[in-house]
Amino acid sequence: MDVREIEIFLTLAEELHFGRAAARLHLTQARVSQVICRQERQLGGLLFDRSNRRRIRLTPLGHQLRTDLKPVYANLRHSLERARMTARGKTARLRVSLMPFNVPDLHRYWQTFRAHHPEWELQIRTAPYVDAFARLREGDADVLVTWLPVDEPDLAVGPVLFYDRRTLAVSSDHELADRHTVPIEALGDFGHAMPPDMADYVQDGYLGFHTPRGKTIERIEQVTNADELISLVINGEIVHPFPSHVTHYWSMSHVRFIPIPEMGTIPYGLVWRRGDDNELIRAFAQIVRSLGPVRF
Repeated sequence: MDVREIEIFLTLAEELHFGRAAARLHLTQARVSQVICRQERQLGGLLFDRSNRRRIRLTPLGHQLRTDLKPVYANLRHSLERARMTARGKTARLRVSLMPFNVPDLHRYWQTFRAHHPEWELQIRTAPYVDAFARLREGDADVLVTWLPVDEPDLAVGPVLFYDRRTLAVSSDHELADRHTVPIEALGDFGHAMPPDMADYVQDGYLGFHTPRGKTIERIEQVTNADELISLVINGEIVHPFPSHVTHYWSMSHVRFIPIPEMGTIPYGLVWRRGDDNELIRAFAQIVRSLGPVRF
């Protein structure tokens, strides 16, 4: 495999969806499929289980190859990036993994960091929908912006960037679609979806398991990406409480966003690997503290 083919394999191994992997790589699905099939012929076995048309999975061979290639690719990419930074006169890079959308209200943090530290490069990337902590733990990101609380022994929690109100997404023909607000008790009347293998306390911080009166808020689907989530909403299979900032990005005639005042706000803060609070992370955290949190 050449470097580009390694990137194609690792991207598909992360997305587990040919369409999304192709979009990230700026390739056609046919090209991604062609490369993977050639890799499988060269290795003599399948890298992905395609038996489920909705979601592919890594085979044992695919898992092994992913484990072996990730550090090799990361080291090579790191060396190339350091060379490019040196050519641009930069001495270091802070990599921010972002769970919320990169809304304009957050740009004051990015702009202030760049203005105060022109010798450093700031890189903003979208966090994966599943296991957002993985990039931190694997060294692919320096800090993560995610909803709180986060209570992991290997992760440190920094200041809050913003507090966001909650809004319920429903299909345009849903029985709640004409409401101006939704009571929190109504969440127990409909099915919801969350990512797989998410810790209970992380889920509970985003969407509780019971309403205040004890009604179960049932998870009937597991989703691995935001497109799949909003598609289930559009089809009327679930409802989903989002932070309100998503309404700036998802303006769809077939989806209604209805405020849930009783849910209050959800905080999003900085998280990094415990013990890795280097000069760049400390500087960024101090900027967030000095500017204070945004309230949407």
